[in-house]
Amino acid sequence: MTDREALLDELRPVAFGIAYRMLGSVSEAEDIVQEALLRTHQAIDAGEQLASPRAFVATVTTRLAINELQSARARREQYVGEWLPEPIVTDGHDDPARRAEMSDSLSLAMLVLLESLSPQQRAVLLLHDVFGYGYPEIATIVGKSEDNVRQLASRARRHVEERRPRFQTTREQRDELARRFFDAADRGDLGGLESLLAHDVELTGDGGGKAPALARTVRGRTGVARMVLNWMRIAGRVPGVTVRLAEVNGGAGALFLDPEQRLVAVVGLDVADGQIRRISSIVNPDKLRHLGPVGNLGTLLRAAGESS
Repeated sequence: MTDREALLDELRPVAFGIAYRMLGSVSEAEDIVQEALLRTHQAIDAGEQLASPRAFVATVTTRLAINELQSARARREQYVGEWLPEPIVTDGHDDPARRAEMSDSLSLAMLVLLESLSPQQRAVLLLHDVFGYGYPEIATIVGKSEDNVRQLASRARRHVEERRPRFQTTREQRDELARRFFDAADRGDLGGLESLLAHDVELTGDGGGKAPALARTVRGRTGVARMVLNWMRIAGRVPGVTVRLAEVNGGAGALFLDPEQRLVAVVGLDVADGQIRRISSIVNPDKLRHLGPVGNLGTLLRAAGESS
């Protein structure tokens, strides 16, 4: 590997870490990473003296992501059903996020929350609070004054903090809660399931019009628990369907696999204050393909209906 190839390989997780958090899409992030690295390569070829290649690629990536968000927002306005980010499984060693900088900014809940910010607010908050850039550097990256950048960061941070849980849960507590959750769901234990959920828990499904999913978010402990049990009851009618616990976006979750071990759903649990506060179910096949072979959820559900 040449020195230049080594440098670009080192910069790839930096670019991906920014792009994925900005866009909530693996495919869109990877396109931006390729373009950002190409521009870095071209700048070096042109003889530009890059004082900080990391800062250069962060600048290019952020600007490309801001531009992409403009068209992405238009697409999401036409999206069928609820929109959730493309999930990444972070307990492996060959996924993009393993090489990116980890923090709770990677969680599905946080990525959804970032969607409520403007592209500039999102960029400033991530660059400062997650990646540790100073306000003068961020001002250069986003092309605004330092005072303006500080104001954007303050507003974005206030918006996020108002909606984030105050007390976090340890990794051990989180994993134990997830194990108990899926165990109770598998046993059909309504009371046990409800005891693990926050009173204002939310359940959101994303099928994108391409797989059966909830039309709208379900809220409340009892309604969510009953919906989860209904899912599990239907899944249980299909021989060979398995549930594999996994770390999803740095948090607790599970992969649902069909009898041929093809992925049909990714479920992420947002855990805080010792309770499950949000459940995200991604079944849109387009959002799962980067994780491996994808099964047909609709076919499975029809088979389950015929066998009942």
